[in-house]
Amino acid sequence: MTKLLTVARISALLGVLASVAAQAADLDQQRELFRAVYADVERGSWQQVDDLTRAEHDLLQRYVLWPDLRATWLKANIKQVPAVEVDTFLLKYGTLKPARELRYRYALNAVRDGDLGDYLHIYQQFYQGQDIASLDCLALQAELDAGRPQRVIHRAIDLWTVGRSQVKECDPVFKYLGTKHLLGDADYRKRYALAIEAREFALARWLGKKIDAAHVETATQWQQAQANPEDFLRSRHRGNSDTLRAQLAYATERLTYRDPEIAHELWNRLLRTQPFSEKQKLLSAQHIALWTARDNLPGAYSRLNALPPAAQNIEVLRWRARVSLRSANWNNLLVDISLMDPAEKSTEEWRYWRAVALHRSGQVLAAREELELLSGERSYYGFLAADELGKEYALGDSRLLVNETMIAAIEARPSIVRARELFLVGQDGRGRSEWDAVIRYLSDEEQMQAAILADRWGWHSRAIATAARLGEYDDLALRYPLPYQTSFEASSTRASIAPTWAYGIARSESLFMRDIRSSAGAVGLMQLMPATGRDVAKELRLPYSGLTTLTHAETNIRLGTTYLGKMSQRYGGNQVLATAAYNAGPHRVDRWLPEAGNIDARIWIENIPFNETRKYVKRVLAAQAIFHWRLTGQVRRLSDELLQVRPAASEPQVAQR
Repeated sequence: MTKLLTVARISALLGVLASVAAQAADLDQQRELFRAVYADVERGSWQQVDDLTRAEHDLLQRYVLWPDLRATWLKANIKQVPAVEVDTFLLKYGTLKPARELRYRYALNAVRDGDLGDYLHIYQQFYQGQDIASLDCLALQAELDAGRPQRVIHRAIDLWTVGRSQVKECDPVFKYLGTKHLLGDADYRKRYALAIEAREFALARWLGKKIDAAHVETATQWQQAQANPEDFLRSRHRGNSDTLRAQLAYATERLTYRDPEIAHELWNRLLRTQPFSEKQKLLSAQHIALWTARDNLPGAYSRLNALPPAAQNIEVLRWRARVSLRSANWNNLLVDISLMDPAEKSTEEWRYWRAVALHRSGQVLAAREELELLSGERSYYGFLAADELGKEYALGDSRLLVNETMIAAIEARPSIVRARELFLVGQDGRGRSEWDAVIRYLSDEEQMQAAILADRWGWHSRAIATAARLGEYDDLALRYPLPYQTSFEASSTRASIAPTWAYGIARSESLFMRDIRSSAGAVGLMQLMPATGRDVAKELRLPYSGLTTLTHAETNIRLGTTYLGKMSQRYGGNQVLATAAYNAGPHRVDRWLPEAGNIDARIWIENIPFNETRKYVKRVLAAQAIFHWRLTGQVRRLSDELLQVRPAASEPQVAQR
């Protein structure tokens, strides 16, 4: 009997395994079918789907992304598709993101077709109260068309009373307000003030025409202060009004970005003739002092130190410390750090530099004690502290604990299945959106297992981000993965750079997201600007098709490593300068080079004027050290990459330690 039960159990297990294998095979085929037809469907053609065999069509229709495919076709054909077909789809799939996107497209199409009543019905059900100006104004227009102006006036005036140009969808409603003389002098004055405050001077000038000539003239003066601040400060120093003083303070702020020295000279001249408020004096002096320090100009420390106590905020103290560091004034540096609040002085940055200052001041034991504590951190400053002491890096690699039962439950969730499939068929951005929407509702333990799951799929951005959300930083294989290893190694070799450096750049730029686009327009895994990608592709004689090329991972790696290699060559192999140039541009890095004398790369990094670039360089250097350990199992000292930064010169930088 026992033997028979064992055989039965084995047979059942084999049946389950066979079923799982069949489902996996179906999924693989469903993905291939989806990929094969999607491009044509996106262009509005359903023909490729109709051409599938009956079995293929049935298989595709059972795919979790079938609603996405159908919604894509409906959106592409929204002008021709019968409303009943859209309504049927929305009724069936209304909770899914593709249905929500289709509903939005359908609502806007109703407006284009002049069916404002249909739009208003959708708006009231799904968009009312979300404070989306374009949708709100379309709803107000629908109310006007329906002969219900009483529902419009209050909300329309609220939408009009902003300090910027409102979205174009509001134009018909605002025209109605003007035609019916519903905007009075007080309304125009209120919006005028908001526009001045928002520095939207062209809008203010337009509004001024509705008030009086004096308001037009004042807005024109603001425009002059914005466009030519130095000329404005030299020519407009006479007069006595709060408005003039506000304009002069603004022009000083604008000029300071370009030339702190001239701004300082003209501001001091104005102080003798204009009774500025204490706040204006404090903010202008603070702004000039900070940019004197950021631009590494003479007298920076004196200006920062001379600021009154009310102006000695944390940013001033940071730059006081950086200027002291640059001039190797260790006693001043210790004082500057001591004046910081406890939270700031306890950051790794100032703990490290305090230890260095103590050591340089002869307080060796106190310095060593701080460095010992800091060397236990797996970070830029932790590695530098370990280098100072000659200690091993704290590269403790601790894999996340796996709960297979929980992973299986998470993997079976329909929302997670959808996110995974979107990623696997190349709809990465849509997949990330769905993943993030689900993850926030999971428990911490479930999120940890979800991170492991994403890592197994090779979805590194979600694995890294999800683990970081929990403060789980010790699984280095998960947090510093090695995707596209063949491409990174081959392309880096061609570019004469270390693949670990390229990995550090890619992780810092995109978390290995091949499709991501920054607000500045940089695209892909290594975040290349389209113009840079085009130029490098031309140099390499590679085909270039804009976004299609830049979002192809292997091609992006080739272009990115080549450009990084060019930056390395430009700066004589100095990775610090080349990394900064990759982020901020070589023209800026050239301006940041010392005029005379070499400077310690660590100190040069701390004095990078841009907060983003300063943090970026540190992040890339630390990541490179970890990637080197991941690839080789050996430690490469961070300090080995910190070459001396030489003065600006016509010839490329020459590497010096």
